[in-house]
Amino acid sequence: MSLQVILLFGVLLVMNAAFYVAWIVCRKTYVGRKRPLMIEYPVGLVFAFFDTLGIGSFAPTTAVLKFQGKIGDELIPGTLNIGLNMAAMLEMVIFVTVIVIDPVLLMATILSAALGAWIGAGVVNRMPRPAIQLAMGAALLIAGCVFAATNLHLLPGGGVAYTLTGWRFAVAVGVNFVLGALMSVGIGLYAPCMIVVTLLGLHPLAAFPIMMGSCGLVQPTAGLQFFRSGRFGFGTSIALAIGSIPGVFLAAFVVKRLPLAALRWLVVLVVIYAAVTMLRSFRAGRMELAAARRIPATS
Repeated sequence: MSLQVILLFGVLLVMNAAFYVAWIVCRKTYVGRKRPLMIEYPVGLVFAFFDTLGIGSFAPTTAVLKFQGKIGDELIPGTLNIGLNMAAMLEMVIFVTVIVIDPVLLMATILSAALGAWIGAGVVNRMPRPAIQLAMGAALLIAGCVFAATNLHLLPGGGVAYTLTGWRFAVAVGVNFVLGALMSVGIGLYAPCMIVVTLLGLHPLAAFPIMMGSCGLVQPTAGLQFFRSGRFGFGTSIALAIGSIPGVFLAAFVVKRLPLAALRWLVVLVVIYAAVTMLRSFRAGRMELAAARRIPATS
């Protein structure tokens, strides 16, 4: 194991230690439901399972949380980053250890994504509810299109390299910064990261440690910001975190392979439904606001 990878694991340990301490401290001041619901545990298990197989978890988890309606739309981005952090941490350890790529590229892309997450989460914490609904609705539509394009083989198959140099290295690092920031509004990193690095010439397998390593640091980094604002579902996050643990191990060490094309088509249907629902909520909120402005003030 290279020095860079050892350092990454050291950073992962420190960030997650800070993350879980902050989560415990946050409980004293959190306003809202603190207990998880039984229907929320399977969400973490199922979509952490999908995540470990490379499908991604943010878009389908958003869809189910929206359908369940147990937390407000504005709390979903923080809930995703906090609740699914356990899965991201485990996946990072598994895939960074198993798939060996250029350690300098790995460290640069992961740290860049974490920096983007810190900045992005700070922005999201100041966004009003309608803006978050619009952003997440658009994100879900994009995710649905990416899943469909993957199944139709419209996306690149990738190269054979396990490292990048020159401008390709710079592009990969810069794009991961943007993707890390976008995770704070609930836009998953896996699919766009896979597309970018394979277009740059990396082998598709090389994308896995970059994707999962990035999320392993992005989510605790963003989570620290969401703890400060309290804009997340406390109880729901606990359920996602606990449920995600068996999901990761089941996918990584037991199942390993499934008909991913069929699963992606199922995810497409769920995600498109959630996107439409989210955008309808955004439109309804805008209409209510417009109607309220037309009502004259009474003394």
